[in-house]
Amino acid sequence: MSSSDLTTDYANRVLSGEIIAGKLVKAACQRHINDLAGGAARGLWFDVDEAARAFRFFPAMFTVSAGAKAGQPFHLLDWMTFVVGSLFGWRNADGTRRFRHAWLETGKGQAKSPLMGAIGLYMIGFNGVPRAEAYAIANDKDQAKVLFSDAVALCRGEIPGRGGATLESIGKVKIRGTGDNAWKIEVPDSGAKFLPVASADSISGPKPIAVFADEVHEMRTDKAIQLWKAAIDKIPGDPLMILGTNTPASDQAVGTDYSEFYQRVATGLIEDDSAFAYIARCDEDDDPFSDESCWIKALPAIGVTYPAENVRRRVQTAKHQPSERLATARLYFGRPVGSSGFWLSDESAWRAVQSKGRINEDDFRDLPCVLALDLSKKNDLTALSAVWRDDDDSLTAKVWYWTTEGGLERREAEDRTPYKAYIAAGDLIALPGEVIDYEFVAMQVKNICARHKVEELVFDPAFAADFIGACEKIGFEVWRYMGPDQPEGQGLKIVTHSQGTRIAFEGRQLCMPHSISRMTDKILKKEIVIDDNKMTQVCAANAVLRTDAIGNAMFDKDRQRGRIDGMVALAMGIGGTKREAKGKRSYMEGGVFFT
Repeated sequence: MSSSDLTTDYANRVLSGEIIAGKLVKAACQRHINDLAGGAARGLWFDVDEAARAFRFFPAMFTVSAGAKAGQPFHLLDWMTFVVGSLFGWRNADGTRRFRHAWLETGKGQAKSPLMGAIGLYMIGFNGVPRAEAYAIANDKDQAKVLFSDAVALCRGEIPGRGGATLESIGKVKIRGTGDNAWKIEVPDSGAKFLPVASADSISGPKPIAVFADEVHEMRTDKAIQLWKAAIDKIPGDPLMILGTNTPASDQAVGTDYSEFYQRVATGLIEDDSAFAYIARCDEDDDPFSDESCWIKALPAIGVTYPAENVRRRVQTAKHQPSERLATARLYFGRPVGSSGFWLSDESAWRAVQSKGRINEDDFRDLPCVLALDLSKKNDLTALSAVWRDDDDSLTAKVWYWTTEGGLERREAEDRTPYKAYIAAGDLIALPGEVIDYEFVAMQVKNICARHKVEELVFDPAFAADFIGACEKIGFEVWRYMGPDQPEGQGLKIVTHSQGTRIAFEGRQLCMPHSISRMTDKILKKEIVIDDNKMTQVCAANAVLRTDAIGNAMFDKDRQRGRIDGMVALAMGIGGTKREAKGKRSYMEGGVFFT
């Protein structure tokens, strides 16, 4: 190893434990070391000189524009050295840069935006590419200008050792717009440019050498990323797209999907020599709320760009406030939890009852089971839950989801949910055609009943007649429960379930206030395990509760943030398990008599 090979030096220091890092950063470093040894077989080689050239550029041309280091030369931090060295040092056999796509994920305040802005300026003005184009992208222009503004600040900051001269003052760059209204950086000598753009902006024939997106966890759709990725993929030579983000929340589907892809790249589960990942997170067995030593795993620049005392104050508040704890765990320590306005006050309790791996329904054939169906009207989402109950009243729940292939792309955009990715992962099944065939759903229920001890199917009364008709067409015997004083029928019992806040006293149907109360009780007491399905997580994140004047709760469909079908089916199924309960019973199940 050359004495100037700072990239490999960082990787070795991480792997030796000299630099404290999480498992995903270690994986990225191990990938670097492995490729130094075996990459030549794939046409890969590491150019130490090109990496060193990039290292020299930043402190020679830029000063830090904000924070404790403001006014000092822009020396790359250790973690930045590994990123920059990897991006500009690794080469293909033809000499072009290896990496065309990069993912940078860290906790807050680690200077990702200034780094991307500086890389953009390096690529358009100092990398030998005439008429180079760089773009800062986002779903809206204001978000795109955040990263772009960091690049503008670097252009207007003093060049170290040049007596106050700046890239702008010496004419190396020309900035269109004044102050915060700057909208374009030009390099007159080469005809290069750097622009912020929104996904709706019309750009005629862009030929980007560099594309940057920051705060990807805030994106509700990946339209902008896909649009510019397609442009990058068409460009020969050395184009580069860098996506920067904090760890996304569970309901931030775009960021979550990209993060999971790049995690697999870093750990070698996906082989993609064009993709680079630097993901700084605390590890699962760390306890950042009681052990400060692990903070650096998610905050590799703590104490330099972000004061440790700020994190301490945040942690102290989070210890006494569940919602603050989740946000702190995600934004500062890289835990992919939390969502905005979660339906359950203690979202960590919901996370705690999600299964580790997929639930195998065959393990529960001997337990009584209640099914619940939230049937779609046309081509929306249909959700079917199964809830098994053991003798101690502990529950296990699984939800299946179906949608249609027809109109799927439109619904992805409208619902801001990557349905195709969930289909590929096995969390959702797409059926041919434009509408959900009720007979198909009836057949799925029939098949489950043949394998399990199903006691009843819980159903929204608005669709009961249609579903019963579909069952008749496929020869599946069902009967509708009409109350304890009415005779029982043959086949599967169907029990209707009201959806509003009204309490059902007549014994003919279940009601949402009781079902939500029982579901909440089981989650908080950790007396349920729920199959970890991405669609269930989406539905949970979208759900909003509404209560009436006396505290009866229902799912508020007027304020829901997206599809909640899985939560409706789950609540109805859990509510159905309290009927004819055996084993221990809560006072809510047994009833309370007030005098």
